[in-house]
Amino acid sequence: MEFGVSAPIRGPLANPASIRTLAEKAEALGFGYLTVSDHIVVPTDIESTYPYSETGDFPWSDGGDVECMEQFTLLSWLAGITTKIRLLTSVTVIPHRNPLFMAKSLATLDQLTGGRVTFGCGAGWLREEFEALQLAPYEARGQVTNEYLAAIKAVWTQDRPSYDGEFVKFDKIGMDPKPVQTPHPPIWIGGESAPALRRTVALGDVWYPFGTNPAFRMDTLAAYKKRVARLHGLAEEAGRDPASIGLAYNCAFHSATEQQHMDGGRLIMTGTGQQRAEDVNAFAEVGVKSMVVNLVDNDLNAMLDRMEEFATNVVPHI
Repeated sequence: MEFGVSAPIRGPLANPASIRTLAEKAEALGFGYLTVSDHIVVPTDIESTYPYSETGDFPWSDGGDVECMEQFTLLSWLAGITTKIRLLTSVTVIPHRNPLFMAKSLATLDQLTGGRVTFGCGAGWLREEFEALQLAPYEARGQVTNEYLAAIKAVWTQDRPSYDGEFVKFDKIGMDPKPVQTPHPPIWIGGESAPALRRTVALGDVWYPFGTNPAFRMDTLAAYKKRVARLHGLAEEAGRDPASIGLAYNCAFHSATEQQHMDGGRLIMTGTGQQRAEDVNAFAEVGVKSMVVNLVDNDLNAMLDRMEEFATNVVPHI
Protein backbone atom coordinates (compact mmCIF):
# COMPACT_ATOMS: atom_id res chain seq x y z
CA MET A 1 0.00 0.00 0.00
CA GLU A 2 1.27 3.45 -0.94
CA PHE A 3 -0.03 6.60 0.73
CA GLY A 4 -0.48 10.11 -0.58
CA VAL A 5 -0.48 13.50 1.11
CA SER A 6 -1.80 16.73 -0.39
CA ALA A 7 0.37 19.74 -1.14
CA PRO A 8 -1.40 23.01 -0.26
CA ILE A 9 -2.52 25.19 -3.16
CA ARG A 10 -4.31 27.77 -1.02
CA GLY A 11 -4.33 29.16 2.48
CA PRO A 12 -1.47 30.03 4.84
CA LEU A 13 0.73 27.12 3.73
CA ALA A 14 0.55 27.96 0.02
CA ASN A 15 4.01 29.51 -0.06
CA PRO A 16 7.38 28.20 -1.28
CA ALA A 17 8.94 27.64 2.14
CA SER A 18 6.00 25.69 3.60
CA ILE A 19 5.42 23.61 0.48
CA ARG A 20 9.12 22.71 0.29
CA THR A 21 9.14 21.70 3.96
CA LEU A 22 6.05 19.51 3.51
CA ALA A 23 7.36 17.90 0.32
CA GLU A 24 10.72 17.09 1.90
CA LYS A 25 9.00 15.67 4.97
CA ALA A 26 6.69 13.52 2.82
CA GLU A 27 9.69 12.02 1.04
CA ALA A 28 11.58 11.46 4.27
CA LEU A 29 8.60 9.66 5.82
CA GLY A 30 8.19 7.40 2.81
CA PHE A 31 4.93 8.69 1.39
CA GLY A 32 4.36 7.49 -2.16
CA TYR A 33 2.48 10.48 -3.58
CA LEU A 34 2.26 14.24 -3.37
CA THR A 35 -1.12 15.33 -4.67
CA VAL A 36 -2.05 18.68 -6.20
CA SER A 37 -5.66 19.71 -6.77
CA ASP A 38 -7.02 21.89 -9.56
CA HIS A 39 -8.88 25.15 -9.92
CA ILE A 40 -7.89 27.87 -12.36
CA VAL A 41 -10.46 30.40 -11.17
CA VAL A 42 -12.76 30.31 -8.17
CA PRO A 43 -16.00 32.18 -8.89
CA THR A 44 -17.16 34.50 -6.13
CA ASP A 45 -20.82 33.52 -6.64
CA ILE A 46 -21.37 29.76 -6.82
CA GLU A 47 -24.72 28.11 -7.36
CA SER A 48 -23.32 24.75 -8.51
CA THR A 49 -23.62 21.85 -6.09
CA TYR A 50 -20.30 20.68 -4.72
CA PRO A 51 -20.44 16.86 -4.86
CA TYR A 52 -18.29 16.16 -1.80
CA SER A 53 -20.16 17.84 1.03
CA GLU A 54 -23.41 16.99 2.76
CA THR A 55 -24.86 20.43 2.07
CA GLY A 56 -23.55 20.84 -1.47
CA ASP A 57 -21.72 24.01 -0.43
CA PHE A 58 -18.17 24.51 -1.70
CA PRO A 59 -15.96 25.08 1.39
CA TRP A 60 -13.68 27.51 -0.45
CA SER A 61 -16.56 29.93 -0.92
CA ASP A 62 -16.71 30.66 2.81
CA GLY A 63 -15.65 34.23 3.33
CA GLY A 64 -15.17 34.84 -0.38
CA ASP A 65 -11.71 33.22 -0.49
CA VAL A 66 -10.71 32.72 -4.16
CA GLU A 67 -7.00 32.02 -3.69
CA CYS A 68 -5.47 29.00 -5.43
CA MET A 69 -2.20 28.12 -7.15
CA GLU A 70 -2.24 26.70 -10.68
CA GLN A 71 -1.88 22.93 -10.72
CA PHE A 72 0.60 22.31 -13.55
CA THR A 73 2.89 25.15 -12.44
CA LEU A 74 3.03 23.84 -8.88
CA LEU A 75 3.65 20.30 -10.14
CA SER A 76 6.62 21.55 -12.13
CA TRP A 77 8.05 23.30 -9.08
CA LEU A 78 7.54 20.20 -6.94
CA ALA A 79 9.33 18.15 -9.57
CA GLY A 80 12.41 20.28 -9.06
CA ILE A 81 12.52 20.03 -5.27
CA THR A 82 11.78 16.27 -4.91
CA THR A 83 13.67 13.19 -6.03
CA LYS A 84 11.55 10.08 -5.53
CA ILE A 85 7.96 10.79 -4.51
CA ARG A 86 5.33 10.48 -7.25
CA LEU A 87 3.38 13.57 -8.33
CA LEU A 88 -0.37 12.98 -8.61
CA THR A 89 -2.83 15.40 -10.16
CA SER A 90 -5.78 14.98 -7.83
CA VAL A 91 -7.54 15.60 -10.03
CA THR A 92 -6.99 17.57 -13.24
CA VAL A 93 -10.28 18.94 -14.53
CA ILE A 94 -9.71 17.68 -18.05
CA PRO A 95 -11.93 20.12 -20.01
CA HIS A 96 -10.10 23.12 -18.52
CA ARG A 97 -6.98 22.81 -20.67
CA ASN A 98 -6.16 22.05 -24.28
CA PRO A 99 -5.38 18.31 -24.58
CA LEU A 100 -2.23 18.88 -26.65
CA PHE A 101 -0.93 21.23 -23.99
CA MET A 102 -1.64 18.67 -21.27
CA ALA A 103 -0.03 15.86 -23.24
CA LYS A 104 3.10 17.90 -23.90
CA SER A 105 3.34 19.34 -20.40
CA LEU A 106 2.91 16.02 -18.61
CA ALA A 107 5.26 14.19 -20.98
CA THR A 108 7.89 16.84 -20.33
CA LEU A 109 7.32 16.56 -16.58
CA ASP A 110 7.61 12.78 -16.80
CA GLN A 111 10.92 13.17 -18.60
CA LEU A 112 12.25 15.66 -16.06
CA THR A 113 11.26 13.52 -13.07
CA GLY A 114 12.41 10.19 -14.47
CA GLY A 115 8.86 8.88 -14.68
CA ARG A 116 7.18 10.13 -11.50
CA VAL A 117 3.92 11.51 -12.94
CA THR A 118 0.49 10.04 -12.18
CA PHE A 119 -2.39 11.63 -14.07
CA GLY A 120 -5.55 11.88 -11.98
CA CYS A 121 -8.49 12.94 -14.15
CA GLY A 122 -12.00 14.28 -13.65
CA ALA A 123 -14.76 15.91 -15.67
CA GLY A 124 -15.39 18.79 -13.25
CA TRP A 125 -18.43 20.04 -11.36
CA LEU A 126 -18.20 23.85 -11.18
CA ARG A 127 -20.32 25.31 -13.98
CA GLU A 128 -19.34 28.89 -13.14
CA GLU A 129 -15.65 28.07 -13.59
CA PHE A 130 -16.35 26.49 -16.99
CA GLU A 131 -18.24 29.62 -18.04
CA ALA A 132 -15.48 31.96 -16.85
CA LEU A 133 -12.91 29.99 -18.86
CA GLN A 134 -15.18 30.06 -21.95
CA LEU A 135 -14.89 26.34 -22.49
CA ALA A 136 -17.01 23.84 -24.38
CA PRO A 137 -20.54 23.63 -22.94
CA TYR A 138 -20.66 22.43 -19.36
CA GLU A 139 -23.29 19.85 -20.30
CA ALA A 140 -20.79 18.25 -22.70
CA ARG A 141 -18.00 17.93 -20.13
CA GLY A 142 -18.23 14.13 -20.00
CA GLN A 143 -17.80 13.73 -23.75
CA VAL A 144 -15.08 16.39 -23.78
CA THR A 145 -13.22 14.57 -21.01
CA ASN A 146 -13.41 11.26 -22.86
CA GLU A 147 -12.21 12.76 -26.14
CA TYR A 148 -9.39 14.72 -24.52
CA LEU A 149 -8.13 11.65 -22.67
CA ALA A 150 -8.25 9.53 -25.82
CA ALA A 151 -6.37 12.27 -27.68
CA ILE A 152 -3.73 12.53 -24.94
CA LYS A 153 -3.18 8.77 -25.05
CA ALA A 154 -2.78 9.00 -28.83
CA VAL A 155 -0.12 11.70 -28.42
CA TRP A 156 1.73 9.64 -25.83
CA THR A 157 1.69 6.34 -27.74
CA GLN A 158 1.71 7.13 -31.47
CA ASP A 159 4.78 8.16 -33.48
CA ARG A 160 2.71 10.55 -35.60
CA PRO A 161 -0.42 11.05 -33.53
CA SER A 162 -3.82 11.88 -34.95
CA TYR A 163 -7.28 12.15 -33.50
CA ASP A 164 -10.64 13.04 -35.00
CA GLY A 165 -13.35 13.89 -32.48
CA GLU A 166 -16.08 16.46 -32.08
CA PHE A 167 -14.12 18.60 -29.62
CA VAL A 168 -10.52 17.88 -30.64
CA LYS A 169 -8.97 17.13 -34.01
CA PHE A 170 -5.34 16.92 -35.10
CA ASP A 171 -3.22 15.19 -37.70
CA LYS A 172 0.26 15.40 -39.19
CA ILE A 173 1.89 16.61 -35.99
CA GLY A 174 4.99 15.63 -34.08
CA MET A 175 4.71 15.42 -30.31
CA ASP A 176 7.97 14.40 -28.72
CA PRO A 177 9.45 13.67 -26.29
CA LYS A 178 7.21 10.87 -25.16
CA PRO A 179 6.77 10.14 -21.45
CA VAL A 180 9.39 7.99 -19.75
CA GLN A 181 6.70 5.62 -18.48
CA THR A 182 5.35 3.17 -21.01
CA PRO A 183 2.91 3.06 -22.52
CA HIS A 184 2.20 6.32 -20.65
CA PRO A 185 1.89 7.74 -17.11
CA PRO A 186 -0.80 5.94 -15.09
CA ILE A 187 -4.24 7.41 -15.69
CA TRP A 188 -6.36 7.52 -12.54
CA ILE A 189 -10.03 8.27 -13.15
CA GLY A 190 -11.64 10.21 -10.33
CA GLY A 191 -15.36 10.09 -9.70
CA GLU A 192 -17.99 7.79 -8.30
CA SER A 193 -20.87 8.01 -10.79
CA ALA A 194 -21.73 5.53 -13.53
CA PRO A 195 -20.12 7.74 -16.22
CA ALA A 196 -16.92 7.85 -14.15
CA LEU A 197 -16.94 4.07 -13.84
CA ARG A 198 -17.46 3.67 -17.59
CA ARG A 199 -14.66 6.18 -18.22
CA THR A 200 -12.39 4.10 -16.00
CA VAL A 201 -13.19 0.96 -17.98
CA ALA A 202 -12.69 2.66 -21.34
CA LEU A 203 -9.70 4.90 -20.65
CA GLY A 204 -8.27 4.43 -17.17
CA ASP A 205 -5.62 2.39 -15.45
CA VAL A 206 -6.88 2.99 -11.91
CA TRP A 207 -10.24 3.91 -10.36
CA TYR A 208 -9.79 6.75 -7.86
CA PRO A 209 -13.00 7.62 -5.96
CA PHE A 210 -13.44 10.02 -3.07
CA GLY A 211 -15.19 8.57 -0.04
CA THR A 212 -17.27 11.65 0.84
CA ASN A 213 -19.69 11.95 -2.08
CA PRO A 214 -23.18 11.76 -0.49
CA ALA A 215 -24.68 10.49 -3.76
CA PHE A 216 -22.27 7.54 -3.80
CA ARG A 217 -21.22 7.30 -0.20
CA MET A 218 -18.15 5.13 0.37
CA ASP A 219 -17.45 5.68 4.04
CA THR A 220 -17.62 1.96 4.81
CA LEU A 221 -15.69 -0.92 3.35
CA ALA A 222 -18.96 -2.59 2.34
CA ALA A 223 -20.03 0.46 0.33
CA TYR A 224 -16.66 0.61 -1.41
CA LYS A 225 -16.77 -3.10 -2.26
CA LYS A 226 -20.28 -2.72 -3.68
CA ARG A 227 -19.11 0.04 -6.02
CA VAL A 228 -16.05 -1.99 -7.02
CA ALA A 229 -18.40 -4.83 -7.94
CA ARG A 230 -20.31 -2.41 -10.18
CA LEU A 231 -17.04 -1.31 -11.81
CA HIS A 232 -16.04 -4.92 -12.43
CA GLY A 233 -19.44 -5.68 -13.90
CA LEU A 234 -19.09 -2.82 -16.38
CA ALA A 235 -15.60 -4.02 -17.27
CA GLU A 236 -16.87 -7.52 -18.00
CA GLU A 237 -19.68 -6.10 -20.14
CA ALA A 238 -17.08 -4.12 -22.13
CA GLY A 239 -14.80 -7.13 -22.55
CA ARG A 240 -12.08 -5.83 -20.26
CA ASP A 241 -10.47 -7.96 -17.56
CA PRO A 242 -11.54 -6.40 -14.23
CA ALA A 243 -8.16 -7.36 -12.77
CA SER A 244 -6.50 -4.96 -15.22
CA ILE A 245 -8.08 -1.98 -13.40
CA GLY A 246 -6.17 -0.83 -10.35
CA LEU A 247 -7.92 0.46 -7.24
CA ALA A 248 -7.16 3.60 -5.23
CA TYR A 249 -9.11 5.49 -2.56
CA ASN A 250 -9.16 9.09 -1.35
CA CYS A 251 -9.92 9.14 2.38
CA ALA A 252 -10.96 12.67 3.25
CA PHE A 253 -12.18 11.88 6.77
CA HIS A 254 -8.99 10.41 8.24
CA SER A 255 -8.40 11.36 11.87
CA ALA A 256 -6.32 10.15 14.81
CA THR A 257 -9.38 10.84 16.96
CA GLU A 258 -12.17 8.29 16.74
CA GLN A 259 -15.29 9.63 15.05
CA GLN A 260 -18.75 8.17 14.83
CA HIS A 261 -20.32 7.05 11.58
CA MET A 262 -23.73 8.57 10.91
CA ASP A 263 -25.25 5.09 11.12
CA GLY A 264 -23.45 4.26 14.35
CA GLY A 265 -20.12 2.70 15.16
CA ARG A 266 -16.64 3.97 14.39
CA LEU A 267 -16.04 5.83 11.14
CA ILE A 268 -13.35 4.08 9.11
CA MET A 269 -9.85 5.57 9.14
CA THR A 270 -10.46 7.27 12.48
CA GLY A 271 -9.20 6.17 15.86
CA THR A 272 -6.01 4.59 17.11
CA GLY A 273 -3.12 3.73 14.85
CA GLN A 274 -3.98 0.05 15.12
CA GLN A 275 -7.64 0.69 14.21
CA ARG A 276 -6.70 2.75 11.18
CA ALA A 277 -4.13 0.16 10.10
CA GLU A 278 -6.79 -2.53 10.29
CA ASP A 279 -8.98 -0.40 8.01
CA VAL A 280 -6.13 0.00 5.54
CA ASN A 281 -5.46 -3.73 5.57
CA ALA A 282 -9.15 -4.41 4.91
CA PHE A 283 -9.07 -2.10 1.87
CA ALA A 284 -5.87 -3.79 0.72
CA GLU A 285 -7.61 -7.17 0.81
CA VAL A 286 -10.17 -5.77 -1.66
CA GLY A 287 -7.31 -4.79 -3.97
CA VAL A 288 -6.62 -1.16 -3.07
CA LYS A 289 -2.94 -0.36 -3.60
CA SER A 290 -2.94 3.42 -3.13
CA MET A 291 -4.68 5.61 -0.55
CA VAL A 292 -4.60 9.39 -0.29
CA VAL A 293 -5.04 10.34 3.37
CA ASN A 294 -6.30 13.66 4.71
CA LEU A 295 -3.40 15.05 6.72
CA VAL A 296 -4.05 18.69 5.81
CA ASP A 297 -3.82 21.45 8.39
CA ASN A 298 -3.50 25.22 8.05
CA ASP A 299 -0.67 25.27 10.59
CA LEU A 300 2.67 24.00 9.29
CA ASN A 301 3.81 22.31 12.50
CA ALA A 302 0.41 20.71 12.99
CA MET A 303 0.44 19.26 9.48
CA LEU A 304 3.98 17.97 9.93
CA ASP A 305 2.86 16.36 13.18
CA ARG A 306 -0.12 14.72 11.47
CA MET A 307 2.15 13.30 8.78
CA GLU A 308 4.60 12.02 11.40
CA GLU A 309 1.79 10.50 13.49
CA PHE A 310 0.42 8.56 10.53
CA ALA A 311 3.85 7.31 9.47
CA THR A 312 4.72 6.31 13.04
CA ASN A 313 1.45 4.95 14.42
CA VAL A 314 -0.34 3.53 11.37
CA VAL A 315 2.13 2.45 8.70
CA PRO A 316 4.12 0.00 10.86
CA HIS A 317 0.95 -2.05 11.46
CA ILE A 318 0.22 -2.47 7.75
